[in-house]
Amino acid sequence: MRTAYQEQLEALTHVLGEMCELAGTAMSRATQALLQADLAVAEEVIGDAERMTQLSARAEEQSFALLALQAPVAGDLRGVVSGFQIVADADRMGALALHVAKVARRRHPVKALPEEVNGYFAEMGRLAVTLAKSAHEVLETRDPQAALRLQEDDDAMDDLHRHLFTVLMDREWQHGVAAAVDVTLLGRYYERFADHAVLIGRRVVFTATGKTPEQFQNVG
Repeated sequence: MRTAYQEQLEALTHVLGEMCELAGTAMSRATQALLQADLAVAEEVIGDAERMTQLSARAEEQSFALLALQAPVAGDLRGVVSGFQIVADADRMGALALHVAKVARRRHPVKALPEEVNGYFAEMGRLAVTLAKSAHEVLETRDPQAALRLQEDDDAMDDLHRHLFTVLMDREWQHGVAAAVDVTLLGRYYERFADHAVLIGRRVVFTATGKTPEQFQNVG
């Protein structure tokens, strides 16, 4: 019974990791579409969204099977409950990448971003992909220390997000209301993508240690 549980849990972890990887790939390509006004790439991201839906459904089924058939307790139960939560986090990351691609498609053939903010979004895209990969890695390793380090990249994302508002509020902004709305929404999409990656890290800490990240850090 225990062996069966471990095999099922590993299968669930693999699907969750695949979801994170898929979300990171989608955000990388969506960022490319955004910065280059590349309609073909945007359409590919949008068309590939069904893959995330399929993985999400599979992960939920596996989580329910573990809960119903294996009757997990203590640490095992933490892993299953966290699995449900991580499905939602990774699925949301994919949805946020999809939002970015849709903005790029809606504004085509014009670039959605003014030239002066391109650098911000290039870096936010890089950080988002890094966070998605890190989330995948900590799901596989269950290393609570590595999971905590996701917060560092999230802090960098938050800094970029704040700086965007400085640009938007500058009197020199000459790109109109529509561009300001796009920049505001897009910045929020990247920030929330990072937040969900950090939540995955927090859930890994709880699964591995039985403590919240704050409690774990205090013990350390």
